[in-house]
Amino acid sequence: MTGGGPAMAAPTGAAGDGVALILVVEDDPILRRSVRLACEKDGFRVLEATSGPEALKSLAMARPNLVLLDLMLPGISGLDVCRAIRRDDELLPIIMVTAKGEETDKVVGLELGADDYVTKPFGPRELLARIHAVLRRGSRRWLGAAAGHDAPAASPTEVPLQFGDLVIWLEAREVAVDGRPVHLTRTEFDLLAALARHAGRVLSRDQLAAQVWGYAAEGPSRLLDSHMKHLRHKLEPDPAHPRYAQTVRHVGYKLSRLAAGMPSPAAPEP
Repeated sequence: MTGGGPAMAAPTGAAGDGVALILVVEDDPILRRSVRLACEKDGFRVLEATSGPEALKSLAMARPNLVLLDLMLPGISGLDVCRAIRRDDELLPIIMVTAKGEETDKVVGLELGADDYVTKPFGPRELLARIHAVLRRGSRRWLGAAAGHDAPAASPTEVPLQFGDLVIWLEAREVAVDGRPVHLTRTEFDLLAALARHAGRVLSRDQLAAQVWGYAAEGPSRLLDSHMKHLRHKLEPDPAHPRYAQTVRHVGYKLSRLAAGMPSPAAPEP
């Protein structure tokens, strides 16, 4: 964990009885009840909070495996709760619950480090698919943290991937541009790593969404485009004309080999 706030309690879900604990932060009692029933039916344990302050109090007492966080909350907004979580914990998965018309808040939430979002109204199948996908993405790091172990450190002999001024250490999950460290959210790094592992090849939005979130659908495609925009603003000298993460119109994205001065392949890669 990083940040200057108080440390949160050890996770009570994965390390204890093996059942993941979901913190549902929602002030609408009808929606909160329907989410709780869907999660419990799917085998999760559920902790409920009806406001921002109650959510922070719950997090101080027992850290869940995932937070389902409504943005419009009484007392403290969902964005401020997200900010407080990320100040103390960069790994705890967060799924935002947003309403249509909250596009600005959605973008801010992603910039603060939320992993995914679901837009009201949503069905239980969509919600549970997103919960399972986000938990799968963080499962290895979560289990290590729940057992009291730090995330695996990079090998001192790790050879970074280099694309011109862009340097990526996959094991250490670190990035530098022109010698300057760049802080990426977990999702931004996962997106960049997926492109780097297939440098020079075009990956469709569905392929990238499947690698980053574990599923491909219309929602994750919009989410992916939003994360790509934020990633470019952090990496590119001119985000409007990207040197590294490039768009292939109507197809997807690629990490350009030419950024590293690497020759293009003589024939299309399989």
